[in-house]
Amino acid sequence: MIASLSLLPLLAVFAGSAAVLVITAIRATDLADILADRTRMGEALVGAVLLGAATSLAGTIVSINAAASGDASFAFSNAVGGIAAQALFLALADLTYRKANLEHAAAEPANLFQSVLLILLLCLPLAAIAGPNISFWGIHPASPLLVMVYLGGLHLTARLRDEPMWQPVQTPETRTDTPEDSSEPHRSALKPALGFAALVAVMGLCGWVISQVGGTLIARFGMGSTLVGALVTAVVTSMPELVTTLAATRRGALQLALGGIIGGNTFDTLFLVFADTAYREGSLYHAVGTQDLYWLVTRQMMTAVLLAGLILRQRHGPVQIGLESLLLILIYGGAVALAVVGG
Repeated sequence: MIASLSLLPLLAVFAGSAAVLVITAIRATDLADILADRTRMGEALVGAVLLGAATSLAGTIVSINAAASGDASFAFSNAVGGIAAQALFLALADLTYRKANLEHAAAEPANLFQSVLLILLLCLPLAAIAGPNISFWGIHPASPLLVMVYLGGLHLTARLRDEPMWQPVQTPETRTDTPEDSSEPHRSALKPALGFAALVAVMGLCGWVISQVGGTLIARFGMGSTLVGALVTAVVTSMPELVTTLAATRRGALQLALGGIIGGNTFDTLFLVFADTAYREGSLYHAVGTQDLYWLVTRQMMTAVLLAGLILRQRHGPVQIGLESLLLILIYGGAVALAVVGG
């Protein structure tokens, strides 16, 4: 049905789905903050697990649908392109937080560990692409390994939250993760959890619609799969991350803002697992091109810069944002410019 629409209705459906994603993401942020307090999981862990996974669902659907249709580049670039775009969103959030550099104020060991985990997770598909072309039942061994590393990383993140072996230096600008209402841990988390689940379902439906529009743009207008995946569907399906990050920053839930992006990025690497499973023509990793690899390496660079910023904790940077935020903008902007010029 969507594939039969003319250009203007097609773009209207695309824009409408993006708008619904944004609206649901705003409400999801509020509920995630409540759940962080009532479950005592903390903002960084809730951001990494619940909010990160929920806001990533639309992108997951896009990659699965693209892989199932046989377009490996679309599936792969949508995954890694979204991860790259979301790192840029932290820089935008830093612009809106005027008190100090966001990475300084949101000091949290869990976010540091999640950044290290993300670099490791991004290395696995890179190794799979460079390694021998092998698969079992159409699935490359790197895919189940990604799942194991991700789950192991979540376990260690939770342990780090409960039994931290070191603490960041507290400064006047540091914002600690404490419940806004002392009664929150004693109230039921069932109602906000059900509301959160309903919003996740809506995000998933929007992801399916966006995947259909993206596939139509590729098939009908001859647009490159990598370009559409990395710069169109990836950015649009990542809008919930932008909205939740800005909303969390405005609420003062800085660990939730950082955790939502970094934790969401670690979950986004599982896009590749789902896509590899849905791609029935062999290993997904050996069906992609150098342009897809380009975005994978770009995100690794951005993660390394972000991790450095979290460790250095610069209080105030140039032009009211941290140096790492400025570098994230320059790296992503340069990557987009080169991708567009290179076709």
